Parts: sequence; C-alpha cells; structure tokens
Amino acid sequence: MVFGPSFLGHNREIAETLFPARSIKAINIFAGFGIMFFLFATGVKMDPALMVRPGRKAAIIGSSALIVTSISSVALALVLKMFLTMSSNLEKSLLLLASSQSLTAFPVISTLLTELKMLNTDVGRLALSSSMFCDLIGISTIALVLSIKQTTSSDVLGFLPSILSLIVLVASPFLFLGPRLGKMFYPTLETKSVDDKSIAFIFILVMVFAFLGEAIGQHFMLGPLVLGLAVPDGPPLGAAISSRLDSLAAALFYPAYCAVSGVQTDVFAIDFQSFSIVGIMVAFTFVIKLISVMLPALCFNLPLREAFVLGLILNARGIIELIVLNLWKNGEMIEDQEFTLAMISVVIVTAIITPVIRILYDPSKLHASVKRSTILHHSKRDLELRLLVCLHNHESLPTIMNLLEVSHASEESPIAVTAMVLVELVGRSTPLLVPSQRRKSMFRANSSTADQVFNSLDRYEKRNQSYATIQTYISISHFQTMYNDICRIALEKRANIVIVPFHKRWAIDGSIESASRPIRNLDMNVLEKAPCSVGILIDRGTLSGLVSVLTCPSKFHVAVLFNGGPDDMESLAYGCRMVKHESVILTVIHFLLFGGENSKDRKNDSNLINEYRQANLGNERFVYVEKVLRDGVGLSSYINGSLGEYHMILVGRYHGDSPLLEGLGEWSERPELGVVGDILASQDFKTTATVLVIQQHSLGGKLLNHKLPFLKQKRKSTVCTEEMPTSVLHLSNRSDPFSLTIDDSDMYY
Repeated sequence: MVFGPSFLGHNREIAETLFPARSIKAINIFAGFGIMFFLFATGVKMDPALMVRPGRKAAIIGSSALIVTSISSVALALVLKMFLTMSSNLEKSLLLLASSQSLTAFPVISTLLTELKMLNTDVGRLALSSSMFCDLIGISTIALVLSIKQTTSSDVLGFLPSILSLIVLVASPFLFLGPRLGKMFYPTLETKSVDDKSIAFIFILVMVFAFLGEAIGQHFMLGPLVLGLAVPDGPPLGAAISSRLDSLAAALFYPAYCAVSGVQTDVFAIDFQSFSIVGIMVAFTFVIKLISVMLPALCFNLPLREAFVLGLILNARGIIELIVLNLWKNGEMIEDQEFTLAMISVVIVTAIITPVIRILYDPSKLHASVKRSTILHHSKRDLELRLLVCLHNHESLPTIMNLLEVSHASEESPIAVTAMVLVELVGRSTPLLVPSQRRKSMFRANSSTADQVFNSLDRYEKRNQSYATIQTYISISHFQTMYNDICRIALEKRANIVIVPFHKRWAIDGSIESASRPIRNLDMNVLEKAPCSVGILIDRGTLSGLVSVLTCPSKFHVAVLFNGGPDDMESLAYGCRMVKHESVILTVIHFLLFGGENSKDRKNDSNLINEYRQANLGNERFVYVEKVLRDGVGLSSYINGSLGEYHMILVGRYHGDSPLLEGLGEWSERPELGVVGDILASQDFKTTATVLVIQQHSLGGKLLNHKLPFLKQKRKSTVCTEEMPTSVLHLSNRSDPFSLTIDDSDMYY
C-alpha cells in the first residue's frame, strides 16, 4: 500500500518509476504462479479426513459461523441498499462484499495460531477443525456455483457435464494419485528422503491440474488445492514438499501477492459515505460472527473467555480474502473503491484482533498447578510415583528404561508412567496429541520409534505387573509450542516429575554427534512452565555401550551430588527411592564449604540428609560421603576426576548463591542445566555416566532464569590458609557411626 496510489504511487512520476506499465503484467503473472503453489502447499498440510469428519463440536461451530454470518450479512446489505443512498458501483457490489465477511479460511486461521503459538491448545485445535469444515462447505459451494453458471442450455439437466467434470477433477487425485504416491514413498518413511526428480514431477502436476481446472470452467487455483489435499501429508512426501515450498511461500509468494494487492489499493478513491456504509457492514458482521461462534461454544461448556477468543480467531482475515477480492476485481465485479474498502477492512480487523487475543489468552498459564508436585513431597507419604517421560528418538530408549527400572516400582509405592513420543510437525498444519491406541489410524511418521517405545514399555509393565501402569501418547507439533502438550499431560496425570531429553547427542568416540536448538528451547519452556518437577536427561549410553540394570552382573552405581537447595533435595529424594532397588548402590556426595558449619542452610540440608540416613539404617547399599572444598576450582576438579565409576549421576539444577559455585557460572554455556549440570554435560567431562539434572517444582514463581544470579558476580578475593583441608573421605560403609579423615587427622561422629 505504501508504494501504491495510496501513498508514494499517488504521484504519477513515482508510480511509473516504481512500477512501469510493462512490469505490471509480469508481476501479476509471478504472483499468480506464487499463489498457485502457495495453495498447493496449504492443501498438502491439510488433513482431508478432518475436513470431512471434524467432530460434532467443530462442525456445529463452523456451520453456525458460516451460515448465520452469511445470512445476516446479506440481509444487512439488502436493508442498506433499500434505505441508504449510495453510489451505483457500491450498490452493485455490496452483496459480494457482504458475502466475503462470512469467510473463515483455514490458511488464515493456521497462520494466526502459529504466530500466537496457540496451534496445540484446545482453542487452537477447535478453531482449526472449524475453519477446515467451513472451507469444505465454501469450496464446494463456489465450485458448484461456477459449474452451474457456465451452463448455456436452458435445459434443467444442461449443467450435468460441468458438474461431472468437476467431480472427476476432484475425485481422481484421491482415488488414483494419492494412494499411488503413498505406496511409492512408503519405503522411505524411516529415512524421510525424497529425490528431486519426484518433487519436480509433483510440481509439474500442480501446473497440469491448474490447467485442467481452468479448462472445465473452474478457477485455476482449484486444481492445485485439490491436488495438495490428495498428496499424503507429513513425512516423507508432505514434509519434502513443505521443506522446498515453505521458505519460498513465506519469503516470496505470499509477500508478492500481498504487494500486488496493496499496489492496487487507492484510498483516494474512497468517499466518506461509502466508507461509512462498508464500515457499518464490517462491524455488524464481525459482531454477528462473534456471537454465532460464542453461543454454540458456550453450549459445549467452553469457558466464556475461551469462547470469546475462539470467536475472535474465526473472525481473522488474511490471504484468502485477498485472493477473493483480486478475483472479483480482475473479473470487474467490484471497482477500485470497493476493492480498497475491503482491503482496509482486512487490515483493520487483523490489526485489532491479534493484540486482543494476546492479552486475553496466554497458553502458558493454562497449566499452572495449585499444588506442589514433587518427588520430595511424594517420598514422605509412600504414594504412587507418577512419571512423564518424553522421547524424540529411539536412541535414548535404553537409558529411559534403565531410569524406570531403578525408580523401583513396588507394592508400597507403585509407579505410573506416561510416555510421550515427540514428533516435529512437518508437512502438515494440524498438530496432534493422540493416545497410543489410536496411533495406527492417526500416525504414520516416525512409526519405528513409536513402536519401539510402546513395545519396551509393555514389557516393563509386564515385568512389574500390578506395580506399574503405562500410558503412551504421541505429540505431533512444532517444537516451539510442544511444551503445551507436555505440560497439559503432566497436569492431567498429576505427574511428580517430567523427564525431557537433552538437546545434544554423543557419538561413540565421545564427540558431539548432533545438537538440536529446537529441543533446547523445548527444555527451557518445560523448565519454566511445567506444573511439576523437571529432569533433563543427558544420555551418554553410546560412549561405552549402555549398562542395563537387568542384565548387569555387578551393581548399578548411582551418585547424588548434593550442594544444597531445593533442587538438590529433589535429587536426593529420587536417589533415595532408587536405593530401594536391590541392584542399586547409592552414593550421596555432600559438598561442604570449609568454615560454613554454622550456616542456617547447611543445618537444614544436614537435617534432611540425616532423615534419609536414618531411613536407610542397615542398608549397606546407601553410602554417604562428605567433601570439604575451598572454592569452585576444587569442586570442578573433584567432579572431573572422581566420578568415573558411576553409571548414573543425579544433581540439582539451581543452587542459589553458593560460594562453591562462585566464578564457575562465568563459564557456563548451558543455563538450563545450572552450573554443576553444565560441567557434567561438558565434552571435557570424561565419563560414560547418564546425568539427570533436576529442578524442583515451585509455586508462584518462575525458576528458569537464563542469567542466573551468580553468572555476573565477580570472584571475590578470599584469604586461604595453608591449613585448610583439601579432602574429606568416607572410610566406612556403616551408617552409624561413620568416620572422616581431614588432612590425615581422624575424626569420629
């Protein structure tokens, strides 16, 4: 609009310089091809099954929004034409403008929800399903009208040839092409690789179907859209097409079409009376659609705020409205003034609803817990331990199974495991969160990983019959919003802890094989928003071959690094549950600052440790070690040189302003792990142990702080005497008494 006649282009010389007459046709042709491939890519991401079977709630809400708004807007247009004086052009096109207000387009809704990070919320899913159902009705109606309109015969049956040709155009891709493409690319499901020749063939088909659509009297955009709907969504083919078209569509096709529309917008062609009439109609239809969405939503027991937000979402305007307006303008059904008024209404409505939705609906607040849900509080009552474990590939499955095994399901304290297979949403627009019972009908991508997870968990449940229960889910979503699914399930299942994977994966030679930035962002979001404790699992099982708890002839050694604070308390509670397993030897290593015997925090930590020591009296597999250190250098040296014998290490994420960590935070590269966790996850840390970094759940505050308090602190100068002890070693496996050696001096407690 800036370069069009509304602003810079209002000067004829500037307009001819920016857009010469000979370039307009070329730009329009490019924009036409661009929108053709944009609609094809949109069709690929849509699920035809959800369009036909959206669910009772979505079908009723979508039908109400479409039908009620259409009737009301057309009725208002007729009333305005009867009682108000208007220009002949506006009078001729008012009904068309009124009918365009009822559009509820899936591409527009999907784009808005992606921007607002609401795709995998309940409101977002309902909006997507409702918009797809509206698209089904709208596309079918327009196609039938165009077929009947081109009939020249006065015979009632004269329109049958055009109707039959439309049916053939729509049915042939679904009956022949779609199944054939599915069989052709099914062998590549695991590798997700599609060669360039196949993609080129698909793109040629897009242009062929555009030509066929135009040949039978439909608009050329119908053919590519139908072809896209018939192409199997998701990996491998749908993902390959999306990877090649999404960047072009977002960076070139979509902006080019919007630019063409903006260049044709001329605000100087508007008169005040026409502006007032169209403004009344747009405001009226906006309110009518809002009410027609809210009423059925409230009947389905949606909260008032969510129903209002749903109404705002389904009122969104965007690229589809621009396509319709350009079609009418090119067909001389509307003039410049009416086109400009409609364009302005699209911009204003979108500009209003987007910030209002952001204010009214924050997805991150949907999963706030009103009760603390931690392992520490659970362990004091011997209740069922509820774990939510998340996997995004099968490489981490053996480590997860080891973790579940040492968590020790028993008659006194059974375990309820909820497993989520995390799959990135690629090649489709609709996120899914489905239980495993429906995976055969709803899920094709990454099926090998899902099957391995489900089979391993089934065997675990059978080994621990009546002591362990398993539930499995598949979450197909964008990683940037997948935390919503994780937090939702954690809240519904009242999980005590969520286990999420670390974003780095080690190769067999000890180097970093891969690092996933989306997984790291997912971990940070879960840490910040989870309604329970969170553990980040650092899997190094590939370095030396994973030691299985079930098959290992020796004991499974677990270490808890205790430096103080709520997160370390959570780690201690989990470790003390593990030591109940007959194959586990637990070593609690308590780091102490020399000279800090009288601190309040140290006394509180010691009291908690003494409770667990008392509970494990006589258990020789429970070992307690105290390590007195000068500063962070000593702590780092000890961690790097003394933990090679352990199979699993538990540590808290955050330790407050611990003097032992002062200075270490300046070198921290992974704030989601905390300072000690960052050391354990470093490539320089030579160990094959699995590391679990735990954050305890806290009510009423965000524990995640990417700039931890001690990261900016300067190392304070301290005076250290030569007599300061350098080590504290536990010399006895007995629980009481125990002996310490401090600089060659024996002390007994």
